[in-house]
Amino acid sequence: MTSGEDQLFLIACEPGGSSIGSAQEMGFKAHNLARMARVGIAVPAAFVLGTRCCRDYLERGALTEELRAQIRSGTRRIEESSGLGLGNPRRPLLLSVRSGAPVSMPGMLDTVLDVGLCDSTLPGLLRITGSPRLAWDSYRRLVQSFAEVVRGVAAEPFATAVRAQLRDSGTERLDRLDFRGLRALTLRFLDLYAELVGAPFPQSPEEQLHAAVAAVFNSWNSARAAAYRRVNRIPDDPGTAVTVQRMVFGNSGGNAGAGVAFTRDPATGEDRLYLDFAFNAQGEDVVSGRTTLEHGPDLALRLPNVHSELLALKEQLEREFRDAQECEFTVQDGRLYVLQSRAAKRTGLAALRIAVEQLESGLLSPAEVSRNLAGVDLDAIELVRVEGSGGEQPLAHGTAASIGVASGRIAMLPERAVDLARDGEPVVLVRDDIVTSDIVAIHAAAGILTARGGRTSHAAVIARHLGKACVVGCEELSVAADGRSCSIGGRTFREGDTLCLDANTGAVFEGEPRITRERPTALLERFRRLVGAARDASAAGA
Repeated sequence: MTSGEDQLFLIACEPGGSSIGSAQEMGFKAHNLARMARVGIAVPAAFVLGTRCCRDYLERGALTEELRAQIRSGTRRIEESSGLGLGNPRRPLLLSVRSGAPVSMPGMLDTVLDVGLCDSTLPGLLRITGSPRLAWDSYRRLVQSFAEVVRGVAAEPFATAVRAQLRDSGTERLDRLDFRGLRALTLRFLDLYAELVGAPFPQSPEEQLHAAVAAVFNSWNSARAAAYRRVNRIPDDPGTAVTVQRMVFGNSGGNAGAGVAFTRDPATGEDRLYLDFAFNAQGEDVVSGRTTLEHGPDLALRLPNVHSELLALKEQLEREFRDAQECEFTVQDGRLYVLQSRAAKRTGLAALRIAVEQLESGLLSPAEVSRNLAGVDLDAIELVRVEGSGGEQPLAHGTAASIGVASGRIAMLPERAVDLARDGEPVVLVRDDIVTSDIVAIHAAAGILTARGGRTSHAAVIARHLGKACVVGCEELSVAADGRSCSIGGRTFREGDTLCLDANTGAVFEGEPRITRERPTALLERFRRLVGAARDASAAGA
């Protein structure tokens, strides 16, 4: 890596301003953050270590002193802009450490939140927020994510500790623990960390930050990231940038939360805000696929001003990025912050409808629409539905996270889904929840059904983009611990039984009901007419 700070980029830092490098240099996530900050969208202050830093780190296997100096320099800029200090016991700065490849890889790379929290800074966080629940909730999140992401510890010991604490506290849900329960859980986590890692949890915020940066760089070569690149034919050499950003807290109370919003419906293309939101939560609760979420009306009712801001943001993002967008956001104390925005992954049908309506409205030119439709086979788009006259009654309903219909043999273990698909069997992957590490199974399956999770989780986004029928949050589904059987609507099914998912409605059927297929001929005709008219106008002007 060359000397100097040519791979250190600043976003929304004052003094210091913002700097915008290319997406190849600073990753698409940070590049888009810088663009949003430039047009006045509220983005937390950040610095970015460019992709060349990642390649240098992976080559050397360690953070160089030069890279550590850039981290110190970037941290000082955030401290100056925020009035907070990393490791300051009275006014502590907490940071998120996020990945950001030059191409979109949703959920495939690692993130560590709440970096900078330790025994000496926790009282300061309590002092400046006035919320003991926030302080202990953030600390327990950091200890667990640091163990799993940075030290490679399995998640199950921490899940076991959570279950034990819930029993001791007499509640069934983690988000209902009061600060005393969260404090007890955090102390359990600290003991568990020391036991599993063989060393105490690091109490130096600077050490935490360096270790988190290294872990995000290392995640470029994780098994799930490599599998995603292989499936999507993405080269292995670019590496990921790292964005280090001031924390904003969606877990700060009833007028806070985290969400994901699409500027248009990514399944159908309808021009409406497609929104999932979790109150009093951090972003991982939304995108992990482990939480069933609220939709737009709940946010509009409880935080109408924030919902109105999101509606305005919808238009602003499409004007700036010239495409339908997916954005992740946090609300802290009723204030909206945008954490990232990227081109929305969508079905072929959605891509077509969005193109038609953006052309008709004059928002985009034919050339821009053609760019956005690159890779979409218009001749392959069809509407697939369960035939209404067949008389079949669904076993259960979940949340539709895509469109289309999929019938296939049930597999409840990712490796079994891959094996069945390799043998030529259509497969429906049935899980309690689905995560991005299941990427190979998602790719192999015809459909995905989960008991938990939201339609905007990273795994659901990937399934929808791959054209898979996907139904999430089916409360009538229960998967046996051995992964060999499940119960749906009171009926027991075993691996290899046949199931059908109607992702248009969220309905789940036994067997293979009759389906209908049709082409979106009217929409295709509108598109061709618009493109033809634009071509004629261009020729006349010439």
